[in-house]
Parts: sequence; structure tokens; C-alpha cells
Amino acid sequence: MSQPDTTLQSPSRRTLLKVGSLALGGLVIGFTLPFAGRSFAEQVLNEGPEDQPMSNATALDAFISIDRDGQVTFTVPKIEMGQGAQSGLAVMVAEELEIGLEQITLKEAPPNEQIYNDKLLNFQATGGSTSIRSNWEPLRQAGAAARLLLIQAAAQRWQLGADQLRAENGRVLGPDGQSLGYGELIEDAAKLPIPKDIPLKPADQFRLIGKPTRRLDTPAKVDGTARFTIDLVVPGMKYASIRACPVLGGTLREVYERAARQIPGVIEVVRLDNAVAVIGEHTWAAFAGVRALEIDWALGDNAGIDSAQMEREIRAALDKPGAIANEQGDIDAALKDAARTFEAEYEMPFLAHAALEPMTCVAEVRADAVELWVGTQVPVRAQTAAAEVAGRPAEQVIVNNQLIGGAFGRRLEVDFISQAVAIAAQVDYPIKLTWTREEDTTHDMYRPHYIDRFAAALDAEGRLQGWRHTIAGASVLARFAPEAVPENGLDGDAVEVAMHPIYAMPNLRVNYVPVPPRALHQSWWRGVGPLRSTYMLESFIDEVARSVEQDPVDYRMALLGSHPRAQGVLRLAAEKAGWGEPLEAGHGRGVAVQEVFGSFLATVVELQVSEDKGIRLKRLVVAIDCGQVMNPVSVKSQIEGGTLFGLSAALFNEITVREGRVEQTNFHDYRQLRISDAPPVETYIVESREAPGGVGEAGTAMIAPALVNALAAANGTRIRRLPLARAGYYVI
Repeated sequence: MSQPDTTLQSPSRRTLLKVGSLALGGLVIGFTLPFAGRSFAEQVLNEGPEDQPMSNATALDAFISIDRDGQVTFTVPKIEMGQGAQSGLAVMVAEELEIGLEQITLKEAPPNEQIYNDKLLNFQATGGSTSIRSNWEPLRQAGAAARLLLIQAAAQRWQLGADQLRAENGRVLGPDGQSLGYGELIEDAAKLPIPKDIPLKPADQFRLIGKPTRRLDTPAKVDGTARFTIDLVVPGMKYASIRACPVLGGTLREVYERAARQIPGVIEVVRLDNAVAVIGEHTWAAFAGVRALEIDWALGDNAGIDSAQMEREIRAALDKPGAIANEQGDIDAALKDAARTFEAEYEMPFLAHAALEPMTCVAEVRADAVELWVGTQVPVRAQTAAAEVAGRPAEQVIVNNQLIGGAFGRRLEVDFISQAVAIAAQVDYPIKLTWTREEDTTHDMYRPHYIDRFAAALDAEGRLQGWRHTIAGASVLARFAPEAVPENGLDGDAVEVAMHPIYAMPNLRVNYVPVPPRALHQSWWRGVGPLRSTYMLESFIDEVARSVEQDPVDYRMALLGSHPRAQGVLRLAAEKAGWGEPLEAGHGRGVAVQEVFGSFLATVVELQVSEDKGIRLKRLVVAIDCGQVMNPVSVKSQIEGGTLFGLSAALFNEITVREGRVEQTNFHDYRQLRISDAPPVETYIVESREAPGGVGEAGTAMIAPALVNALAAANGTRIRRLPLARAGYYVI
């Protein structure tokens, strides 16, 4: 199996990115996907030579193609990992191309950072709730371009003006009953230049965008034909599992493998620098073989580290100046002259991703190529990592991206892919590496532990005059993309939302103090920077409001004058939740509102708490203004799923370290919310024609502060460190 040619050259300005019918046996239209802050199409349209022949456009995998049967193949720039992103992107194409979703076949994009770069993330990746908002115009333009070409081809054949024709359901229709399917027109259409202007549909003409539509991945997931990496069987494949050193930085000293080799089905024991893998004829043999290994580790310097020590280091960092993320006015003077001040610290623990599908990768190292079958959020990074391990050029690495059974940021990392290639390099057959749940929990890339310190200045009427906000914790960006971190160490992800709070205040200083990580690899977790900052900000603003005996909704509303969309969702959520209506003793409502991922959300939690700290969740209400909606059903499902995912973390989840080892090992001690614990999530969508915002992580970012604010309203107890289980609370 060979990779397609993915070289991009500059095609004609008029023809945009289009190749003739000989290329793929049909009409092929290119993406105008952005690269390096600008769309590649912008570079072509504004800089490309006027009459360069289209034969130079050879990046075929970057195109939407239509075959002679009228079937559309859409090479999707984002992987599907449960959020319905691929279906949302397909809706954009189908809307402008005037076809039904049933006429679209999806194809995973190959690694190519030049073509598939995400303009918001600035590399090829699925994450950060960018899938819809980064492709809103480019994919619609691609669909509209194809439709215009097909109409023009039919106009020439019928000798009519193109303005007399229209496209509908994969056909071009004429004024006198003429009708031609797209497949009948592709050869003529492929010879035409794309018009200089590509008008897009106005919102009042949308057939699919904004309407409930089916997800393209649902049927296969319902009938079991969907294939995730963990399901794959490659010809000749064997099964592998692995045990890595329990302490980060430790190495393998010796392994005693006799007991493992006696297990029926065990084929081979493979040594790596810091791990041992067992290969078997089936998964059971590999798992049993790993359990039977006796391993002597050189544990290294991290073996003496525990959670208390790491917390002390983070807390000590709060007294350092760090890097200034934002400063306006004079907060020191404001605090000195304030009628009153309010101070607080908030803490969030390490978190594991705990995806349903553990880390899994199929790898084969051949003489001519290295081939991967893996669900990854970062195909180029996967390709590069495999090439480095195998000692091959990147172009010899083939990445077959797969559906992902939950990722939440975990598959932005490639450690398990490197392991799979290292194992496969030592045998002459493909292997499927599958981590056990215990390996997945104890060798994750964890959401960092953060502590935030606030000091607010208030006037005599309790109005906010400003605050000083210091953030301390590990910089994920410094490890993942060190070139993106300036000399002062400012991690833009760690200060997102906090850096530019939506609340109006004349004085502000936000500082970030990076704390070098120890004992754990640390990475992004669903909600990334906004989740981190929203918990801290929305807890603090709630406490400030209550400290001056003002209603938390009213207090926020007065500070949101420059953000009418934030006021709108806050007002809507409060109304739907019955904010202000009397509650029984032991009941409370809490609220949080923010702009996250380009969307505005407000979340209200209503709960009941017993004297022995039992919590019964009564209602969860979310109002969202995410701009133009692709599919309201998907928006609601993502808000529900994200909210409950974040609720699990706020209630139960924490990763702790003892003697350099992660103490939690499986779902029995890293608990998730159960169906019996979860109330319905009421989601209200604000109708909007603004550009789309992100949805997949938005609900996750909002639930924790609303929860702790509700608890404070119910029993007067303010929890400043998550999870609530740490303080003895449990769900009833």
C-alpha cells in the first residue's frame, strides 16, 4: 500500500484547486483549508499565476470528488471520536452542493500538515472544539464551487443561461423539465474554470444547516459494523500488551519471563528501554503473559516523589512573580485603596482521561514501509513518531486513521504509537498493542494540578474594581510545543479565559508561574485552558457576590455590559432554572457563565445536600449561544455528554502519587458518574447567525463551578479544591 502524492503547487487563480476528470475518474474540488494563519486558497487566489495549468495541482487527497455515479467522496480533515464532527462537516458540503447526506462517503485525511492545518490550532489535529468553526467557510465554498461547475456544464449542454438552472438532490434541473445527474456532468464540469466569485447560501435558504440531521457514524455504531482500532484484525497480526516502569524516568534492569512463556498462546517477550511487552496469539495470552512477568526496575530519581510534595512546589510558586499575561490599570493601588477586599485560592487536581477505548495501535514494520492502523488526533505527529522509532523517513510511514472510542485529549499524544512501532520492529509480522485498563490509568498523560490565587478590590457598594490573579501549574504547551512558548514561560493555554475575563473591571493583573512537572507526564484534558480557568473565575466571582450579599446572577449581569451574548445566555438559563424561586432547606442553585471555545454558555445546577454530605442532583440547565448551529440534536447531545463528563471529574476524580507511582488503577478507584446518578441535562440553544463556536468541550468547562456554587448556596460550605469526594461528599 502506497501513500498518495500530497505535494501542493500553485494552481490557477481562476480554477482555485481543481483537477481534470482523468485524475480520479470524476470531478475533484479542492479544500480552501487555512495554513499558517491564512488559507491556502487565499495564497493561491491572491498570489498564484493567472494561467498556470491545473495539471500541477496534485494534492488529490485534499479534495471533494464526485464519481460518474454521482457519489461524493469527502476527505475529512478531522477524525471522529464521538462528537459527530465529521457529520457536521459533511452537512456543510452537502448544503452547498445540494445533495443529501446519503450521497456522501467519508474518507479519513492522510497526514499532511500543509493541506490539513487547522488555522485555530496551527497544526493538523482534532481538538480544542475547532472542527466546525475552523472549516465553516472553506468547506461551504468547496461545495458551492462544485455546484456552480455542474450547473455551468449543464447550461452549456442545453445551451441555456446558468441563471435559468438550479441544483437539487444531486441533479441539475432546467426550466422545461430537463434533468441531469451530477455523475452525467462531471467530465464536462471538470474542464471548466471555477468562477471568481463563489456566493454562499443565505441562512434563510438552508436545507440542512441548523436542522436536525442524522449522524453518518450512527448506523455502523448501532449495528456493530463500525471498526475502532481495538476491533481491527490485520492479516498475519499478533496481539501485544505491555507493562512500563511504574515510575516516570525509570528503566528496565531485568525481566524474568519463564512464567509468561509457559502461558498457552504466548509467542514472544520483547524488551524496551523502560517497558516489557508480551506478544500472543490472542489478547488473553498477551494480557496474562504481562501479568506473569517478574520485572526488576531501576526506578530512578522520581521514586521518592508524592502528591504532597508536588502540591507544596506549586503552592510555593504562587509567591513568585511569573509572567504577566495581562495587566490594565493599577491593581496594587486599587487593592490598597479598596473599601474592602476579598481573597481566595482554588485548586484542581491531576486528572486521567479514562477513555472507554484504552490506548491501542496496530503497527507493521516492513522493508518498504511502516504502516499504522490507529485512532489519532494528530496524524502527522503519529507519522513523525513512527518514523523516528523505526529510523525511516516520514514519507515511508503510512497512517490509516481509525474511529476513536473516546479520547478527551489523550490521543493528542503518541507514546503508545512509539511503543507499538518499537515492538513491531523486533518481529516480522504486524502487532496490535492494547494497553490494559491498569496501564492506561497509571501511564496516562495527566491534566496538570493547578492552584490559583485571587485578590479582589471592591468599592463601598461592593462593586468590583479589579483583581489580581496568579496561576501556578505545569505548562503543557512547554512540553508539547516548546517553540510556541515565549522566553518568559507564558503558556497561552493555561491563561485562556483568565487572561481576558468577560467581566468589566478597570484594574487587572493576571500572572502565570510555570511549575516544571515531576513524576507525571502532563497533557491536555477535555476542556483544556477554558476548563481550568472557568472553575477558578466562576467560583471566585460567585464568592465575591455573596460576600457583599448580592444575588450571583444580578452581580454577574451588571459586569457583563460589553458582552450581550453572555448576558443573553445567563438570563435564559436563570429563567429556565427558576432562579430566584424559593427552595426548601438544604437545596441550592449555583450558576456559571463564560465565553469558551467561541461560544457563550451559562449553566445552572440545582441540588439537595444532606447533613452527612450526600448530594442529590436535581436539575442541570444549560443555555448556549454557539452561533450558527449545524445540527441542534448534536449540540444538545454534546452539551449533555460534556456536562456529565465534567461532573464526574468535579465529584469524584483525582490522580494521586505515592513513591513516584500513580495510586489509582481502574474505574473502581477512578470513578465515573453512573446512569443512576445523572439527572437530565436541559439544553436551550439561542438562535444565532453568528459564525459557529465550539461545542464539544464547552459543557465540560462549565459544570464544576456551577456545582460548587450550588453546594455553597445549599449548605453554606465553600469547596475550593476539587473533587467534592475529597471533602467527603457523595452522590445519593
